Amino acid sequence: MIAAVRTLKFAGSIWGGSRRMDAVNELTNRFRVLLLAGLIPGSACSTGPPPAAEEGPAVVFRGGRILDGTGNPWYRGDVLVVGDRISRVGVIPADEVPADAREVDISGLTVMPGFIDPHSHAGPGLATPELREGEPVIRQGITTVMVNPDGGGEVDLVEQGRRFREGGTGVHVALMIGHGAVRREVLGMEDRPPTEEELERMAGLVRAGMEAGAFGMTGGLYYAPGSYAENDEVVRLATEIAPYGAFVSHIRDESDYNIGLVAAVEEVIEVAETHGIRGVVTHFKALGPPVWGLSREATAAIDAARARGVEVFADQYPYEASGTSIVGALVPRWALAGETMPGMPSPLETRLANPTERVRLRADMLVALERRGGAATLLLSRHRADTALEGRYLSDLAEEWGIEPIDAALRLLDSGGAGLVSFNMSEEDIAHIMSREWTMGSSDGGLVPPGEGKPHPRFYGAFPRRIKRYVRERGVLTLAEAVRGMTSLPAAVFRMHDRGQIAPGRIADLLVVDIEAFGDAATYENPHALAEGMVHALVGGVFAIEDGEATGALAGEVLTPHWLDAE
Repeated sequence: MIAAVRTLKFAGSIWGGSRRMDAVNELTNRFRVLLLAGLIPGSACSTGPPPAAEEGPAVVFRGGRILDGTGNPWYRGDVLVVGDRISRVGVIPADEVPADAREVDISGLTVMPGFIDPHSHAGPGLATPELREGEPVIRQGITTVMVNPDGGGEVDLVEQGRRFREGGTGVHVALMIGHGAVRREVLGMEDRPPTEEELERMAGLVRAGMEAGAFGMTGGLYYAPGSYAENDEVVRLATEIAPYGAFVSHIRDESDYNIGLVAAVEEVIEVAETHGIRGVVTHFKALGPPVWGLSREATAAIDAARARGVEVFADQYPYEASGTSIVGALVPRWALAGETMPGMPSPLETRLANPTERVRLRADMLVALERRGGAATLLLSRHRADTALEGRYLSDLAEEWGIEPIDAALRLLDSGGAGLVSFNMSEEDIAHIMSREWTMGSSDGGLVPPGEGKPHPRFYGAFPRRIKRYVRERGVLTLAEAVRGMTSLPAAVFRMHDRGQIAPGRIADLLVVDIEAFGDAATYENPHALAEGMVHALVGGVFAIEDGEATGALAGEVLTPHWLDAE
């Protein structure tokens, strides 16, 4: 099976320009026909769930409302877990339950599959002894996180996976390989196209990442150094993730910075269509008043692509504010380009110290500030040089310091930069994007020590907020639709065939919640507040939360894509 896949990959990697497109698509389509027909050895695992476990500790949840993750409405029933898998679902007679099974009455409660977060920054925290249990993550119902988003993260996925496995994690971890990380490894922060030799080195790193267990490649074409790449470079590298992997991209422009929102969405579509893979517009939004309302044109582009057979999806966090650094929000990418040397000032620091360059930088930053709606929309989430400034708006600091807001931003850059929460989205765009059947829930949240900084509340509440605000309060989605977008949909997009649904044979990542109480408690003013309403949470059949209390269990695994399992 894998040999056939590698033949496709390596054949595609030597083709350049338009010549590779038709040939790769033809080979990929032939392979899929054989795969679906079961004519390739080892391919059967991709067409159905694995067999249920027959041994291990057993627990049966009785009388709950089962939301199975498919989008179907809830039904009342029981769920039997044996070992790390779901064994039975429905009305289960007592004589068909193992004699030593523990019974848990969940009458009046709702049981759902564990949530899959397709865009998580929790990886660095989960790799530390202090945070590896991931309680703020599991309290949201997230049982699987996909790490190395926005084109970033680590290049050596073997080593990264080893650290997660050795230390243990409270949730499952799925690895991605970042385009920006790969580019930086080969080109540093240079703003230029790669040579053919450099491109082959980059392709080799992406290939190694896939062989080490990546579920696909992430892009951060908005951020440096990813922003220095033309889309042809991304298309070329995506050869290495075909035909299985997904391309998940922080698009080049979520506003009107350069090519515009719709054209940036079209770049993701191009990558997906060229190779017959899944493309994901990650944390999909229309950023800033100048583009409010443009979400309809952007979603129409995705609908049109899907109508012609391209697998394009999106994910979204349910907030009107984004979160980034002051560099990411305001600093033009030209100011970050250049050679970086250990112990020497960065290209940005050098330009800040140059009076002529600083004037140019200030002018470009002013345009970016206006695009985001002004200084009153920017809240400091982290400033290591002076933590007393955290939780304050840039406009307030400028007034206190007696300077223009843009000069206050420059002062923050001079002192090491800052994290920002940026209020830049409209509720109409949020609801429109969320209502698309191809939109997954995500967090874009990290994992930090309790009380550290004033992080975006999505770190603690993104997934339950989708239910509290957009199901119960606003009615944008039904409960079944919201749960599907956080469970079976991401499982389908990333080909995680053994999770995302409550069905026999699936991994026992399960949530039992008081659905009326389930919601976010974190706010912009008080972000370090755990989500509420979780009664039980199982990760691989092990209680991570039991009767509302965290157990400290480290039952998470580093997931292996099924195409590598079949090797």
